[in-house]
Amino acid sequence: MMSVYTAFVSRWVFPLQERLKGHDTVRVREAMEQSQWWSAERIRQVQLDRLRAFLVDVGAHVPYYRQLFAEAGFVPGELSSVADLQRLPFLSKALIRAHTDGLRADNARALARFNTGGSSGEPLIFFIGDERVTHDVAAKWRATRWWNVDIGDREIVVWGSPIELGAQDRMRQLRDALMRTELMPAFEMSEEKLDGFVARVRSRRPAMVFGYPSAISHIARHAEKRGIRLDDLGVRVVFVTSERLYDDQRACIERLFGCPVANGYGGRDAGFIAHQCPSGSMHITAEDIVVEIVDEAGQVLPAGQAGEIVVTHLATRDFPFIRYRTGDIGVLDDTPCACGRGLPVLKEIQGRSTDFVVARDGTVMHGLSLIYVLRDLPAVRAFKIVQESLSLTRVQVEPGEAFGEGDVHAIQSGLQARLGEDVQIAVERVDRIAPERSGKFRYVISKVTG
Repeated sequence: MMSVYTAFVSRWVFPLQERLKGHDTVRVREAMEQSQWWSAERIRQVQLDRLRAFLVDVGAHVPYYRQLFAEAGFVPGELSSVADLQRLPFLSKALIRAHTDGLRADNARALARFNTGGSSGEPLIFFIGDERVTHDVAAKWRATRWWNVDIGDREIVVWGSPIELGAQDRMRQLRDALMRTELMPAFEMSEEKLDGFVARVRSRRPAMVFGYPSAISHIARHAEKRGIRLDDLGVRVVFVTSERLYDDQRACIERLFGCPVANGYGGRDAGFIAHQCPSGSMHITAEDIVVEIVDEAGQVLPAGQAGEIVVTHLATRDFPFIRYRTGDIGVLDDTPCACGRGLPVLKEIQGRSTDFVVARDGTVMHGLSLIYVLRDLPAVRAFKIVQESLSLTRVQVEPGEAFGEGDVHAIQSGLQARLGEDVQIAVERVDRIAPERSGKFRYVISKVTG
């Protein structure tokens, strides 16, 4: 049951804040809460209508697409199927960098500059308008409410993005206090910091925790090592996002916090693409987002087949993301979810293309094939695998007290069994595995597939 304070924040304080920002977030969320129960066919029709209107607007006001549509003979108003999108080329990070000015709508106002962390290369700079912000916040708010929590419930956010951490001015701190949300920086995970994180979680007794799965599972394991319980605090759900959620992380968090884990998929560039419902499905925000799965040749694949996730965000008319290549690998599902929502389902999110490694003989495999080798070694506290080339893979290891040459040999032989017997496996002992600049943690990076 919603507390009086939570009801006050979610029904009055947060809506007032959004109105002062010029965002009609409440209306959008309420509309989404109705449309989620529509039939899949009705949602597809609404999506098509919105897509057509979006492309008409983009063709009229965005110089890059005005020229592209003209050269391709593409008439947005004649769009008869979402499949007609396939007549348009993909949008890549390189194209955005090359045409940043041309991608701005000539009638755009109050665009905010954003960038991705650039963990696998040069950061991407792009712009977001009020409509995009409004719709993304509404989509996240809707998904939050699926789990019997709401804005105003006590929340701890475990995050590492410089954008959020750098914005902790006095007004933001006041707002967070009013909303009962507390930000814990995920950059440093020393023993002392982890002790402090665990103490804050116990003191705060949050209804929900939100953040990177690697950081939250690390905090949970540290609490277990210290003999401190987290499952007696009344945490109702742990929301994770921004990284691949591994099965062992989910199991660890659910066991130690004593609550379900709700996965979320999206990015600062592509938007909030999909959220997990209590029945277990990752529902795509289809009112705003068209998802295509494409093969290496750029051909759209049917449900059930793995390929790159390509996104068209219908609330980005100020700076359009049309057929944007995310670099992530996923699988669509055409089976309806048991929850009854008509929203389409993203069956699998297998990770970034750079989460895959290539064996010496050219075989492509998921990084999990290497991860399991190190996870089976109890003397390894933490690790990071970097495939530098087909002939060299580096492994950073944060060793436990019992770590020895036998473990080094096990790592080398285990990885060589998968990558090739003549592949050099360089094992480096480090005091601490450093996260990416964003604060995220990646177990595997392949420079061969990237």
